[in-house]
Amino acid sequence: MESPCINICAISDETEMCEGCYRTIDEIASWSRLTAEERKRIMALLPERKAKARV
Repeated sequence: MESPCINICAISDETEMCEGCYRTIDEIASWSRLTAEERKRIMALLPERKAKARV
């Protein structure tokens, strides 16, 4: 199963997203139960989330 996890697991108080993969805690918790299409949709959002978090 594809995952964006890079083993830097820390939830930011500011963004409420993981500082390693930029998923929300709910996305992380449900990842293994999501369909491949749902995971793809979330992964497509991650680059933009990362860019916004770094500003």
